[in-house]
Amino acid sequence: MRLHAPSSLLCVIDIQERLLPVIPSGPQVVSMAGRLAEAAALLGVRRVLTEQYPKGLGPTHPEVAAKLPPAVTKMAFSCCGSEAFTATIAEDIESVLLCGLETHVCIQQTALDLLARGLTVFIAVDAVGSRHPLDHEIALRRLESSGVLLTTTEAALFEWCRSAEHPQFQAVRKLVLAQRAPDRA
Repeated sequence: MRLHAPSSLLCVIDIQERLLPVIPSGPQVVSMAGRLAEAAALLGVRRVLTEQYPKGLGPTHPEVAAKLPPAVTKMAFSCCGSEAFTATIAEDIESVLLCGLETHVCIQQTALDLLARGLTVFIAVDAVGSRHPLDHEIALRRLESSGVLLTTTEAALFEWCRSAEHPQFQAVRKLVLAQRAPDRA
């Protein structure tokens, strides 16, 4: 029930330019997803980025896109509806950490599908958002009651490190200190 870097996948979902302006926590989601992506690269965590219908919703926010491999495009709300996405889930992946937009649509449907595949699913609650607070809150409650593990960006980073003796610990620590985000209400 803990994140372990060698068997984890970071999935950054649909943090797209045309959607962000209507997400109250949009700037925080961008910041926290960027932190997760950067730390994942430092720690050797596999990463995947998705974009929902980029023709309509635009590209991924550049601050996030610059830290990740090219996006997998999709039309299905669940990332699991994309063969290109499911191909990124290697046999040795045991857990998936989700972040992005929107909590009650693409995050929720992806999480439920990943659970059905037998994976342990984590959501960085400070790195997900929805247009409406009620949708966000109910989705997190539903997901938690379904078996998804809620965490924070900082907790996930230190879990991936496991110890202050990790060779990348100081680099991760600097990311944490440099990118402090306001606590969510």
